Formats: sequence, structure tokens, C-alpha cells
Amino acid sequence: QVQLVESGGGLVQAGGSLRLACAASGRTFSAYTMGWFRQAPGKEREFVAGIGPDWSGGNTYYADSVKGRFTISRDNAKNTGALQMNSLRPEDTAKYFCAADTKFRTLVSPNDYNYWGQGTQVTVSS
Repeated sequence: QVQLVESGGGLVQAGGSLRLACAASGRTFSAYTMGWFRQAPGKEREFVAGIGPDWSGGNTYYADSVKGRFTISRDNAKNTGALQMNSLRPEDTAKYFCAADTKFRTLVSPNDYNYWGQGTQVTVSS
């Protein structure tokens, strides 16, 4: 099992940046696919970004809505992941969740992930 804890959320003006962190404990985090999802009030949880396990080369993939603005990364030595968010927009406002799973493929559905953090709120003001 792996336990995940997100941090770094907050209030930012449109056009600003935030960096979310995901601290993992338990088994070797580098062997897991990691993803970031977000959920706004009244909406379904949606995929934001994913990164493959270290042994696979750590390929990254993004939702079209954040491509070019967000960057997912991982630091296996520290057992952490991160989501750098630039050029933030009001529509990026949501609770952001870190997720992990041992499956190796492009994982873009919440049902693909077995391990979740509690989430961190991101609010972008216009």
C-alpha cells in the first residue's frame, strides 16, 4: 500500500502559479503510476495529468485543458510528486487530488487508481 498527502493549494489570481506536492509513504513510490485529478463543486472528478513509473521511463500525459500550462513531475529520492501549475485560470478552481496505482499504462480514469490523497483546494480569482 501507499499513503498520499497533498499540499500546496491556496488562493491565487488568474495568471498566477501554484505548485502542488504529493508526499508518499509506504512502498516504493517510484514503482507506481501517479496521477493528478481535480473536482469542482457539482462536477465529476476529472483527470489532469499522469506520469508513469520510473522503470518505464516516467512518460507524462495531460488533459487538453492543461497542456502547456501544467507540468507533472516526481522526485523518487524524496518519494514525492508535484504538479506545477502556471497561467492559472478561474476554471482551474477545484480540489486537486493525487492518486497512485501499480498498473502500467495511460491511466486517465479515477477508476484506474486505487490509492488517493485527501485533496488540496486551489482557488483562482478573476
